[in-house]
Amino acid sequence: MKLLKLVRDDTNVDFLRWRVWAFAISLVLMAASVGLVATKGLNFGVDFIGGQMIRATFTQSPTAPVAELRETVGRLGYGDPTIQRFGAENQVSIRMKLPEGADKNPELANAMAVKITNTLKAGHPDVRIDGVDSVSGKVSEELFGKGILALLAAMAGVSIYIWFRFEWQFGVGAIWSLVHDVTLTFGLFSLTGWEFDLNIIAALLTIIGYSLNDTVVIYDRIRENLMKFRKMEMASLLNLSVNETLSRTVMTSVSISLPLIVLVLFGPDVIFGFSAAMAFGIVVGTYSSIYQAAPILIWLKVGSHSFVPTDEVGSKAERISEGFGAQP
Repeated sequence: MKLLKLVRDDTNVDFLRWRVWAFAISLVLMAASVGLVATKGLNFGVDFIGGQMIRATFTQSPTAPVAELRETVGRLGYGDPTIQRFGAENQVSIRMKLPEGADKNPELANAMAVKITNTLKAGHPDVRIDGVDSVSGKVSEELFGKGILALLAAMAGVSIYIWFRFEWQFGVGAIWSLVHDVTLTFGLFSLTGWEFDLNIIAALLTIIGYSLNDTVVIYDRIRENLMKFRKMEMASLLNLSVNETLSRTVMTSVSISLPLIVLVLFGPDVIFGFSAAMAFGIVVGTYSSIYQAAPILIWLKVGSHSFVPTDEVGSKAERISEGFGAQP
């Protein structure tokens, strides 16, 4: 019985041929992501902005009466609510700032939530309250700060690990790849307006781990080939390394992406953001391992002189190099 293979073992794809275009496109997308976050911002959840969030579903209505709800809740005297559709068209999230003194007296927040939910039920008999979350402003600031620190610490730790395991150029390549993945994910959430909460921080940390794993596999093969083929031109050697690990990369990406796509399409709304971030991160992480982490080694001038050579040089290296074609 033959094992399923999505990619042949003897692929000979000239990935590095498009390295300049890939870098240019990635730089544009990263700049656009930073611009979106700076101008439009992120749709922070209650975890990060503090306040009260009530999730409700209007079971007998095709769409939620957002405008009516905004006016009804606004008349209760707790300030202007932020009301958005959440998941399906008949689902909404209602976010309110906590009343003054709620940090010291949690009962004030509970009283506000009870009054809002009772008002919703009185005006809309078909409403179903799916959840009520409350986070103080101080706690939300701490959560956001610690979440960002966790991301930075993870990327710094990864780069140090790669630096010691390989060479400093590999560490730079790994950190660039991770910054690329995280930046584009931030841009996606800013563009779509999907809620950004602690679940997304967890997804970003998972994406960092996946992207690192994929990058290390390719880097390990690059290091082996640098020791084997001292005379091979660098672009051809990188192409060889990526092709040799391509079957594993594609199979891993596809096997992880399939359940994530199912969760995005059919999973519960509470994990939609996490699932979407993970699915997007797997695609971007695979792309960056091939078109960011590997090509950057050329510009950082990684060479076989940094490694202990073996005797496997000569005609085999020349044949492989000819197969890819010389690259400047």
